[in-house]
Amino acid sequence: MSDALIAQAAFAAAVAWGAGLRLYAVVFILGVLGRFGGFDLPASLHVLEHPLMIGAAGLLALAEFVGDKIPLLDSLSDTFHTFIRIPAGAALAAAAFGDSGGAAQLLAALTGGGLAATSHAAKAGTRAFLNASPEPASNVAASFGEETLLGTGLWLAFVHPAIFLGALAIFILVTFLMLRRLWRWLTRPPARPL
Repeated sequence: MSDALIAQAAFAAAVAWGAGLRLYAVVFILGVLGRFGGFDLPASLHVLEHPLMIGAAGLLALAEFVGDKIPLLDSLSDTFHTFIRIPAGAALAAAAFGDSGGAAQLLAALTGGGLAATSHAAKAGTRAFLNASPEPASNVAASFGEETLLGTGLWLAFVHPAIFLGALAIFILVTFLMLRRLWRWLTRPPARPL
């Protein structure tokens, strides 16, 4: 696989994966990097560089940044965004392969939707578990952890694409193991009273 294809695949995977965590932050970051940072976005993503798009994405990212740290509001937001983040991740991944033809775009959309669903499920599942605890500190820590993970992941995808793809494979494995444990926790029989 050529370096250019690895970089393109890592970019598509990163924006789809990131959309599952923080869609508006991803759109904002791409728009700012494309408009002011000298980052050459694919032609099909140039719309993200428009000032109105950057402004709207920035406001939505700020609202999500604040709301994500409030217990229960974060889970309500995650429930609502299930219908937005996953298709948006698929669309961003497909747009990353905009010049590659229909088959590549379809494969990118399907893979991107799966990656967005995986990261969204990890985020929403973790938050559902954390909201069962009465203290809010774990929610705030998880939110900042997600933002750090997103920033690190995007940086790796742009600077070290092959390393990002390896780290993404590990993330997917850990997510499936975590979701399996969460499912067992949710479906365990209730404890019998003494």
